[in-house]
Amino acid sequence: MTDPSWTPEAVALRSGDARAMKGHLSARPETTIWLTPPEIIAALGPFDLDPCACPEPRPWPTAAVHYTPPQDGLALPWRGRAWVNPPFGSQADPWIAKAAQHGNAIVLVPAATETARWFRWVWPLATAVCFMQGRPHFHRPSGARAFANSGCPIALIAYGHDCAGRLAGVAGFIVELRR
Repeated sequence: MTDPSWTPEAVALRSGDARAMKGHLSARPETTIWLTPPEIIAALGPFDLDPCACPEPRPWPTAAVHYTPPQDGLALPWRGRAWVNPPFGSQADPWIAKAAQHGNAIVLVPAATETARWFRWVWPLATAVCFMQGRPHFHRPSGARAFANSGCPIALIAYGHDCAGRLAGVAGFIVELRR
């Protein structure tokens, strides 16, 4: 896509109207880093890139290449199949937009299907969506499983046919959007 309105910078400027998900976040969070359960990565992978990976040491790899802070995963080039577990809330919008632009990614997000985010980046652009069965328990940076589940339903958004085919590895209901 060559439309300049799709750049991560343009999306970040527009994301102010998105409503933050409360789900997994609290008013006084202990951490903003929540790792994807390793069984989800194993069911969907392998991945070539995780552009918003947690800093090292990480308890398990999510991809062959990890972009971690202070690297800017939105500014660096994306190659291959990408795994994207962005921060929840309006900070996720530029990551979802970049995954849609990349066209070869799976993104984990709250299943808030009525939001502007879904009408901008998912419904018109994704190849398929998997609405996960149950609510996963994310993990702390140490690898320890969180006591509580995600607090909201979770969806996996696939951009590209290869990624859409991989959704079958996760328990849930898959909706094909584009052929």
